[in-house]
Amino acid sequence: MSEYLDGRPIPPPSRLRFLVLALSVILAAGALSARLFAIQIAATTPYAAFAAGTRTVQEPIPATRGVIYDRNGTPLVSNTASYSVKIRPSDLPESRRADVVNTLAALVGMDPTEINVAIDSNPGSRYDTVRVAQDVDPQVAGLISESTAELPGVEVVVETRRDYELGPLVSQVLGYTGPISGDELADLRSQGYQPDDLIGRAGVESTYESLLRGQYGVETVERDAAGRPIQVLRTDQAPVAGSSLRLTLDVHEQELAEKAMRWGMKAAGLKRGVVIVMNPQTGGILAMVSLPSYDDNLFSEGISASDYQKLLNDPQKPLVNHAISDQYPPGSTYKLVAGTGVLADGKITDKTRIRTAGYLSIGGFKFRDWNGTGFGLCNIYCGFGHSSDTFFYQAAAMLGIDRHGYWGHQYGFGAPTQIDLPAEASGVVPTNKWKLDTLGLPIYPGEVYLAGIGQGYVAVTPIQLLNAYCALANGGTLYQPHVVDEIVGPDGTVDKVEPEVLGKVDAPASTLRIMRRAARNMVVVRHTYNLVDLPIVVSGKTGTAQFGTPDHRGVLPYHTWFVGFVPKDPWKKKSDPNGWKAAEGTDSQLAVLVFAYNSGTIGNAATEIAKYYLQLHFDIKKDYRNTYLLKRGNFYGMR
Repeated sequence: MSEYLDGRPIPPPSRLRFLVLALSVILAAGALSARLFAIQIAATTPYAAFAAGTRTVQEPIPATRGVIYDRNGTPLVSNTASYSVKIRPSDLPESRRADVVNTLAALVGMDPTEINVAIDSNPGSRYDTVRVAQDVDPQVAGLISESTAELPGVEVVVETRRDYELGPLVSQVLGYTGPISGDELADLRSQGYQPDDLIGRAGVESTYESLLRGQYGVETVERDAAGRPIQVLRTDQAPVAGSSLRLTLDVHEQELAEKAMRWGMKAAGLKRGVVIVMNPQTGGILAMVSLPSYDDNLFSEGISASDYQKLLNDPQKPLVNHAISDQYPPGSTYKLVAGTGVLADGKITDKTRIRTAGYLSIGGFKFRDWNGTGFGLCNIYCGFGHSSDTFFYQAAAMLGIDRHGYWGHQYGFGAPTQIDLPAEASGVVPTNKWKLDTLGLPIYPGEVYLAGIGQGYVAVTPIQLLNAYCALANGGTLYQPHVVDEIVGPDGTVDKVEPEVLGKVDAPASTLRIMRRAARNMVVVRHTYNLVDLPIVVSGKTGTAQFGTPDHRGVLPYHTWFVGFVPKDPWKKKSDPNGWKAAEGTDSQLAVLVFAYNSGTIGNAATEIAKYYLQLHFDIKKDYRNTYLLKRGNFYGMR
């Protein structure tokens, strides 16, 4: 029966049109199926390689970081397996970020802000992982690993953590490792560094970073569609472990030096101090104590932002190695420079006597001697032994500031010692050129006087001062101080760090012998009280140096110094009861420096600390310490 539309009949459907439509559908489906087959299966198409690339990636294999020992093989730094938590930002939906971060923070015991800061400061791309927690408890790590649905983008990995065996005892020398920054990554990516790498941040961990780190390997890893690893397909390049270090440092000497320093700090109420022990024949550091210090394990375990800020804000600067990074006026220890200069330049001989007095005047200003009276007519032994200021005012004036500066540079002052530790300060040796370049003014006569006694513009680091006296002790050779003795490669090969000479003091051997005798005289005349009574021969120099703001009585605070050395055979002989012959020799293998910051004691606190260290080192049973000299007071103590 026909149907009508608007009164017109509708024609019956055409079979031909149905056949054409059906054929079109079949052809289109076939073409689509063939294309899908080509994309997914046919290996000859470029899309096949692309598909395979999205499932396999090359990833770095971290190398085992080298370990560190003291000179006797005592382990100082080792590697321990631990769990770390990382986040891949690309896999963390922004809508869920707050919940994931809060949950993760609760699990690992962190402030959510710290995790957010870590994510936002990621030096790599959103596809690189970001380390947000280290040294995570194994049970917590397991719980996180099982919570991938609740914690998208969060991964748990096994890493090696640096274990600093002795904690604060040697932290200033060892340093620590920390996350790489964006700026560093830009410079180091070509060397194989990754966005979540750890890098040496202080001490030998920093100086020897390239050797300790080793060479990373490469492996091909298969990942699922979400980017999670499925399996390692192959190792393309095996990692090469980092080299290990054997230090010149002796743990036993470090313990003795710190024991002496802590005793002095407690007895004198000191807030800061340094002890360094060195071998004058090699420049090898046997002990280096800088207090207060810190525990480098705090960093290896993942230090919190609040704990790190606390260390940064501490006014005593525990993160700073005060032995090399701070510079201070050296006081009378610097009289070595003027004494050597006037002898070597022929201004005086060891028999020349100079009149000392209570003070010298320039333009109405009085430059006083430390004892207020002077010491009458003095030769170099008297002037250095009693540490007469007016003697060395005149010695510096004989030289003039530029020649005085020359001899300062001869002893290594005014330039880094190039010790193999980071952040070494340079110190200051004033000359006319230095002052013109720095302040636009010439040196005044009174400033020449002050330079002669290690005040005014003169500034040194403790390591510079000890190195200078080591040069005096060994006959004039200025070595580069070093804390690493051997570098042990991953294959067991040993590279010995040979002593490196920085220069020779340009003075006759006779001049240096006179100055060594003068340094012994300082002990013999009891400028150091009973140091002469020790059964060993000690030579050296004390120093005090004023700084800062006067107290309510107009007295400036001051630091105290002691720097000295002993002969190879240190024990006193009946044939040489005062040790003159022994002191004149150049075979010393032990020199020690003590710096007591802001001492404020009635005597030289540094000397008493050095004395205690020497008693401990040589196992001297009788105790020679003068504890009453460590009482607080405003007497501008012995110079």
